[in-house]
Amino acid sequence: MKYLIVGLGNIGAEYQGTRHNIGFTVLDAFAKASNISFSTQRYGDVAQTRVKNKQLILLKPSTYMNLSGEAVRYWMQKENIALENVLIIVDDIALPFGAIRLRGKGADGGHNGLKNIASCIQSTNYARLRFGVGSDFPKGMQIDYVLGHPSDEELAILPERANVAIEAVKAFCLSGLSFAMTNFNNK
Repeated sequence: MKYLIVGLGNIGAEYQGTRHNIGFTVLDAFAKASNISFSTQRYGDVAQTRVKNKQLILLKPSTYMNLSGEAVRYWMQKENIALENVLIIVDDIALPFGAIRLRGKGADGGHNGLKNIASCIQSTNYARLRFGVGSDFPKGMQIDYVLGHPSDEELAILPERANVAIEAVKAFCLSGLSFAMTNFNNK
């Protein structure tokens, strides 16, 4: 059984390591822990791994955040992956840094990457892992905040929190969304 695990972010050196690229950061950590590497393919960087009997296709779209749906739609079709086997990893300012929440569907919450995915695949019924990046910014400074880099304190906990996210992804693939939500939300 195949799963498409998509980490949202923006390509380019100026975006590397920013809060908005937390999806890329989690997938990079997943690839490193799995001893695999990404290769540049159509619409993104792709790596494949197995977790027990499940095949995971890790995708970091190269379409920029606001057009992420094009990459998601393409790889779903190319690999014939059902919507219930898609998981999007996305930054979320509504959660404290490092907190994760899995959801099976929902609104985009003003996130342009999620908005474009819903538009391209014609559904909001896809699983997402929201990775908290905090909200320590003055009113009107949200864009500068998410395009900025985590603080030293946040960077210190990032590896451990990325590992929790990786384990949540594995649980989603092996045991389903309900199990993953029960065991990883609020952890």
